[in-house]
Amino acid sequence: MKYYNKKNMRNKRVNKKKLICSVDIGMKTNYGYYRFPNGDDISSFKFENTREGFRKFDSLVSNAIKLQDLDGAIVGYESTGIYSEPFAHFIYKKENMKLVQVNPVHSKRLKELTDNSPLKTDKKDPRVIADIIELGHSLSVIIPEGVSADLRNLTHARERQIKFRTQYLNTLHSLVYKIFPEFIKIMKGFRSKTSQYLLNNYLDPKDLVKENFEKLKLEINNISRGKITERRLQKLVESAANTIGITEGLEGLKIEMSMILRQIRQINADIEQLEEKIRTNVKKIKWAKYMLSMKGIGEPTVGGLIGEIGDIKKFKRYAELEKLAGLNLFETSSGRHKGRMRISKRGRTLMRKILFFAALSTVRKSGIHHEYYQKKIENGMIKMKALISVSKKILKILFALARDEALYDNNYMKEREAVIKIA
Repeated sequence: MKYYNKKNMRNKRVNKKKLICSVDIGMKTNYGYYRFPNGDDISSFKFENTREGFRKFDSLVSNAIKLQDLDGAIVGYESTGIYSEPFAHFIYKKENMKLVQVNPVHSKRLKELTDNSPLKTDKKDPRVIADIIELGHSLSVIIPEGVSADLRNLTHARERQIKFRTQYLNTLHSLVYKIFPEFIKIMKGFRSKTSQYLLNNYLDPKDLVKENFEKLKLEINNISRGKITERRLQKLVESAANTIGITEGLEGLKIEMSMILRQIRQINADIEQLEEKIRTNVKKIKWAKYMLSMKGIGEPTVGGLIGEIGDIKKFKRYAELEKLAGLNLFETSSGRHKGRMRISKRGRTLMRKILFFAALSTVRKSGIHHEYYQKKIENGMIKMKALISVSKKILKILFALARDEALYDNNYMKEREAVIKIA
């Protein structure tokens, strides 16, 4: 779902001809509430998370609109993850209802002001949500449709598989450390194809020692494409012969390691399949090719951003996207105390993660933002803040490319700086 900058919609959706409705979403049961423009309201009512329940809500709200001859209703809810999606999709299709969302941070803070109590109940929460909507602090919602919806689900599925793989790799680390702790230091982890090949074929360090070295060298050279030198491989074999790893109970450890390695292979295959689907869907979006023209930005990055944002061309200003990602800056200052500038992080976590990894890719020596990143570091900015600055720069450029349907020009900034100097 897509948010717009709340400043743009403040007091624009709430008028004297709109019914204010709110819903506290639950896994099985929801609590609804509505308020007329003149301040009259009803008690919170319960409806189930079923089609019959949704129809009950629709009927009550529609009748209330007709009762006072209103233009329609604003229906708001607090973000509750997956439980809100069926209801949101149902309301989104209603012509007489405008769907909005309320930030949980706002409802939490306003809750105590409602009755001077931090008490949280299913009947109280909808009233708090309605208060926030009436104050004009709600956020617009756009449901992803078509290719954007597919990209969103594919990106989330890919992200879950990556998390599963990380969990298995962490477990594998602990098991390898028991049997062959030197392996971790010499091979520097387990993500590479070479490391996983060695573990798949030589679970026991003794098996590595017994293998013909020339044959092993040839195999590793082919898999690593020459990255693993003979000296490093020789060091690994020598360490296997003199390892301090345990020798008792190896059978159970080897079986578990074999199972984990099999799971990792399957997850890697699943991730490749998902990435192929993402690439296919990205090609269906005409303006995505302009975003892909930026060096270092691939289909998984563009597909992930489109999945999180939806139609990027519907945004009027970059600031709206920055806020959606939670990359907008804030500071906490009081009196003589001057707070540090930080990003709000009140936005889409996955969107920030996608942009951060894109930044890592573009600040490498051959990357398009290497020089920009190095200047930030030289000016005293810490690396993490410099990478966040690059993330924001990437988002700004991608937005401009999609909006203007323009291909990326690597010399644009240099030419612009030259014009400024001449002027």
